[in-house]
Amino acid sequence: MDPITFVHGAAASVIADWLEARLAAALEATEGVVAVTIPGGSTPFPILGELVKRELDWARLDFWPNDDRIVPEDHTASNTGKMRALLEPAGATVCALSESSEPPPFALTWLGMGPDGHIASLFPNIDPQLDDPQSVRRLTPDPLPEHAPFDRITLTLPALLKTGTILFTLGGASDKREVFEQAAEGANDLPIARLLRGAGARGDIPVTCFT
Repeated sequence: MDPITFVHGAAASVIADWLEARLAAALEATEGVVAVTIPGGSTPFPILGELVKRELDWARLDFWPNDDRIVPEDHTASNTGKMRALLEPAGATVCALSESSEPPPFALTWLGMGPDGHIASLFPNIDPQLDDPQSVRRLTPDPLPEHAPFDRITLTLPALLKTGTILFTLGGASDKREVFEQAAEGANDLPIARLLRGAGARGDIPVTCFT
């Protein structure tokens, strides 16, 4: 894997610029649909709010959540519901995850990361594997987060790695940056480290991290 590109202290508009350029290139490279997987949580939505102002062929963009809580889409904890409210008025399609989902190859895998090194809903105690035969799994976090005590549905490591490029947004948290850098150096075996190891084994997935 090429060295990870780090960008420190970027505003939401700058990250939106980065996304716009990559999505425009992916759309230019095909006449078909371009699939992207994006994170939930608080960090991505200001960035997406900037991105939807950009001139893209939104009708050819399919957005898949990395994961979601098992709640109705009108629940405040639903990532999918929030994504629909923001992206579908722009013309994009939001594809809800289910256990029968067969996600396509992604032009872009955009991920957040927790201080414990989890990505999507792949927590350390879940022991996610690079050779997982499933693309989507339902699981119960242990312990359940107090702010969102719900079962989850999540893309697995192989599904997240079926991509052309990987973007991380860490939201300016120094503890997350330290965990990420340790994972990149192979100094831990957290889910983030396993994903980066899988990207390295592929050898052709550029990784950019906005800290």
